[in-house]
Amino acid sequence: MVTNREIFNEIAGSWYGFRHWTRFSIELTELAQRWEEGRLLNVGCAHGPDFLPFKEGFDLCGIDFSVQMVKFARKYASKFDLKVNLAIADALSLPYHDNSFDWAIAVATYHHIQGDKQRLQAFYELRRVMKSDAEVYITVWNKWQPGFWLKGKDIYVAWKSKDNTLYRYYYLFSYNELGKMLNKCGFQIISMMSEKSYNFPINYFSRNICILAKAV
Repeated sequence: MVTNREIFNEIAGSWYGFRHWTRFSIELTELAQRWEEGRLLNVGCAHGPDFLPFKEGFDLCGIDFSVQMVKFARKYASKFDLKVNLAIADALSLPYHDNSFDWAIAVATYHHIQGDKQRLQAFYELRRVMKSDAEVYITVWNKWQPGFWLKGKDIYVAWKSKDNTLYRYYYLFSYNELGKMLNKCGFQIISMMSEKSYNFPINYFSRNICILAKAV
């Protein structure tokens, strides 16, 4: 089966246009105001739109496992005059020293990691590179969003590319599960909520789970 890395390499060009702007602009702008300045890591940065709210006052670093996504992230950074240090790397083995970052974001990244041990390893890696009391913001897809109720937690989502249909792997988290995993890996949950664009009173069925947590 084709891996997610290979798929994202193939779709990077169309992704650059299709997802040119972050879907979490309200949330990330609020975080930029909350954090104000410091060294920030973007785990799974793709082509880079989630950097934009942090353009001023932050020392920006980003990793992605897709060579082509990083190529387009450099293009995006040039277009918007972003000063970003980018690396081709996997979330399971971050190329940074311990206690390197004040803040981190990971938008739609960890749900692409296959395997319970691998997901835990990635969260432990994130904790390793964060300073004590550093905050992280993570979004993943929610298992209980309508449309996935009758499916398992491991799913494949189609992406049509030219004459091909490619299937990207997703792991669907629950609110409780994600909170417990982050606690186990050395994080304290500050808030756990839906995306701002979700307009219903019960977060349980939101498309995304959005967590703000602190390294302890």
